[in-house]
Amino acid sequence: MSQHDIVIRGGTVYDGTGGAPFAADVAIDDGVITAVGKVAGSGAEEIDARAQIVTPGFIDVHTHYDGQVTWDPFLQPSTFHGVTTAVMGNCGVGFAPCKPEQREWLLGLMEGVEDIPGTALAEGIKWNWESFAEYMDAVAASPLALDVGLQIPHAAVRAYVMGERAPALEPATEAETEEMARLVVEALEAGALGFSTSRTVKHKDVKGGSTPTLKAEAMELHGIARAMGKAGKGVLQLIADFKDTDAEFAMLRGMVELSGRPMSITIEQDDRWPDVWARVLDNIAAANADGLPIKGQVPPRATGLLLGLTASLNPFIMHQTFRQIWGAPLEQQLKALNDPEFRARLLAEEPEYPAGEIVEMLCVGYHKMFALGERPDYEPAPETSARAVAERTGKHPREVVLDWMLERDGKALLYFPLMNYHCGSLADVEKMLTHPNTAFGLSDGGAHCGIICDVSFPTTLLTHWGRDRTRGRKLPLEWLVHGLTGRNADLVGLHDRGILAPGMKADVNVIDFDRLTLHSPHIVNDLPAGGKRLIQKTDGYTASIVSGAVAFRNGEPTGVLGGRLIRGAQARPSGARIAAD
Repeated sequence: MSQHDIVIRGGTVYDGTGGAPFAADVAIDDGVITAVGKVAGSGAEEIDARAQIVTPGFIDVHTHYDGQVTWDPFLQPSTFHGVTTAVMGNCGVGFAPCKPEQREWLLGLMEGVEDIPGTALAEGIKWNWESFAEYMDAVAASPLALDVGLQIPHAAVRAYVMGERAPALEPATEAETEEMARLVVEALEAGALGFSTSRTVKHKDVKGGSTPTLKAEAMELHGIARAMGKAGKGVLQLIADFKDTDAEFAMLRGMVELSGRPMSITIEQDDRWPDVWARVLDNIAAANADGLPIKGQVPPRATGLLLGLTASLNPFIMHQTFRQIWGAPLEQQLKALNDPEFRARLLAEEPEYPAGEIVEMLCVGYHKMFALGERPDYEPAPETSARAVAERTGKHPREVVLDWMLERDGKALLYFPLMNYHCGSLADVEKMLTHPNTAFGLSDGGAHCGIICDVSFPTTLLTHWGRDRTRGRKLPLEWLVHGLTGRNADLVGLHDRGILAPGMKADVNVIDFDRLTLHSPHIVNDLPAGGKRLIQKTDGYTASIVSGAVAFRNGEPTGVLGGRLIRGAQARPSGARIAAD
């Protein structure tokens, strides 16, 4: 008879602590790792991991599956990339608490902020909740192939308490602040992992209105934080523009000083204010020196927009000629764009963009437009940009990008590194990644369905930074795995996972690292109501184990639904034997 449920044989173990890799077997029983080393006993299932690496399951702390989690057990495309725990409710947006008359508005806010089709959300969400605790119960009752954690979003809380005064950006009264704080603590007691908010002008609802938390004042934020401190529960997560860096940071630092709760802050480099991110990190470093647990959430590559005929945007959207065919079936668009007269008229025409730096950049920022092939290059050299190619060939950059878009029968995509690529390389990102007070995040899994597919961040960390990079230094694979596992687990208080050691939760990846390869993103129409989204698959994830059972093979679901809703922070198992402790 077999002595273990699963034995992973002969792999090179990267255990999630950041320590050096070592050869070992891994035994799993009843959802728990029971041995790491030489395992003599057999397993009911044996996985041959020779010439492969074995890691803890990846923990993605920044997703937006708040709606999708209620209808999709597999949370693709995150689970194509070794994610076994996904934390959602980031950036202050989500769907609870919610009064019935606010449902349409919350759908529009999520559609505007996170580019998730409102029709898909309206079709998929059943709204069998009002309070956040009821929402958690609805998620807990949903079938899941991986574990999920929830955060309570400030926008929903603010609207629930303040009604129409919230999207009008009016300041909260003391009584309203007390009620918001009560709701946040109630959610934490029900098992929310934390509280999130947004203070960026980039976040707007589907009608162009600002996110209702944009101008929340210190009294409101500090009141909520103080209540979290009294409860002794939850993490804080937020995004802000930091135009007035020091003053803004001082207010946010006050939330940590009053609560004692850990905070993570989105860090991105914006071409319009290219040095702000570094100043924010300086403030974070100073806070940590004073004993305050604040980290920057950073990406492993540029925040990359994907432009094309099948995507939501492309460089010709502000050309009146192109707008004649925008939204038409792809075959009709291709027919028009291959017509010499239509093509000539389009290429001769200047875009008519409204006021807005980002829209203008997407139309004429040819120095940041790159062809995205079957094997995406996420650190493209400036000499491969549309502008550089145009200069070499004597063409207008417009013609270069149009030809690129027409490749692969019109399904080709352009890569536009909007954030984190000011210097034409990932040099700034390298500084972010290696800063002592940052954590890996910002994949936005489930969001930006028609224009961004950064959900593949975990695979980029392993392949680009750990193996393939040529335009700068590589980073140690054991350190990268630690950031995806043990360190992210600690960031959100999930101390029962993220490390391969006896007694720990058996969430494990077996990866053929030499074969690990990212494919090009592509559009599928598989959301409710036929909504479209970008997905990106890989080769190389041999098996992803969740709670002791193989949930995914080669990134595809096995049908095992052993995931669960995580309720609150998870303590280190009493019997866990971790050398790093």
